[in-house]
Amino acid sequence: MPIRPAAAGDELGVATVHVRSWQAAYRGLLPDDFLDGLRPEDRAAQYNFTSGRTRPIVAVDEDSVRGFAAFGPSRDSDNEGELYAIYVHPDHWGGGHGRALITEARRLLAQHYRSAILWVLIGNDQAHRFYLADGWTEEKTTRTEQMFGATVNETRFRRTLP
Repeated sequence: MPIRPAAAGDELGVATVHVRSWQAAYRGLLPDDFLDGLRPEDRAAQYNFTSGRTRPIVAVDEDSVRGFAAFGPSRDSDNEGELYAIYVHPDHWGGGHGRALITEARRLLAQHYRSAILWVLIGNDQAHRFYLADGWTEEKTTRTEQMFGATVNETRFRRTLP
């Protein structure tokens, strides 16, 4: 399964994965009207894959973006990395795209950091299980954030990198 850096031209594919993942995974955790109002076309213009501290990668299949991960320096600490996001289109859940993305993100983060953190929406049990299976540890540290204009509560996970 090809994993490569996100590039110009991937914006709508990444936005589609992002929006459809939110609509599937966060149903019941965020208001339905909010989720139903998300549109990939609105999100796509907000992505910039050529500059910034975020290093996005994409999983592609038949030249279509099936999933993406974004990572870089931690927003909480100066000496560790952070996995900012990892999403796979719901039509491809269970197909190995998420595992391939997180493995590559960890490998790339390990080039610069000895550990990494990530934040997970509280109540997203599928994501909790996914990260625990990948060796992350939930720290029970929580925060409230604004994402896509919605207020969410999150819990932090940490992992030592190889």
